[in-house]
Amino acid sequence: MAFVTRQFVRSVSSSSTASASAKKIIVKHVTVIGGGLMGAGIAQVAAATGHTVVLVDQTEDILAKSKKGIEESLRRVAKKKFAENPKAGDEFVEKTLSSISTSTDAASVVHSTDLVVEAIVENLKAKNELFKRLDKFASEHTIFASNTSSLQITNIANATTRQDRFAGLHFFNPVPLMKLVEVIKTPMTSQKTYESLIDFTKVLGKHPVSCKVCCWGRGHHSPLALGVHGCAAVELYRSRLGPGSGLEDHSGPTLNIAE
Repeated sequence: MAFVTRQFVRSVSSSSTASASAKKIIVKHVTVIGGGLMGAGIAQVAAATGHTVVLVDQTEDILAKSKKGIEESLRRVAKKKFAENPKAGDEFVEKTLSSISTSTDAASVVHSTDLVVEAIVENLKAKNELFKRLDKFASEHTIFASNTSSLQITNIANATTRQDRFAGLHFFNPVPLMKLVEVIKTPMTSQKTYESLIDFTKVLGKHPVSCKVCCWGRGHHSPLALGVHGCAAVELYRSRLGPGSGLEDHSGPTLNIAE
């Protein structure tokens, strides 16, 4: 089995300047494919930060459960964030929920979206079939991103004609709490696409970490492959220890868990 690793490079405070002819996409409309735990979490944080979101899954029942889960999560956030002003908390929940619509037909809703984030089953064939279909209906400017945690982004992007507008956008679970987001750039991903996704994750209130896809042949395994799991483990450990434990002196801001 070939191993795929990602070389981690901590994002600098400002991205390299794009040329005037390659203006970055300002993401305002997001389509999230997959209403499971990850997809619902991504939809929630996007809507809570002012984006218009369409959440897509196969059935209305799945989507109803997703919306219910999002509402419950938002109320927990509001209870803490607006402890002294419950009315403002209710308004925050309602406003965020109103920014999320649902659909069972992905092809019909991607024509005007800026970003498609896929969060379906970890199966290459399923992802390829999805993106191949969406590629025919999405606008030319639309960026495609996969939330995969185990598949090679290049192999998913190969199903489309927009490999320059395709990247990995890997969130950690639970999405509303975890600060870290991997922005995974393939050899074909344009700088414009990469910088647009970096900016998007920052608007979400996350800490983007730049990753480059590296292929290590059969039988080779780099310790870097453990990086993503190590980051999650440190975040969990830190959350158990709590503020003032001293761990933050060693981990840096990119591993913070949201307050």
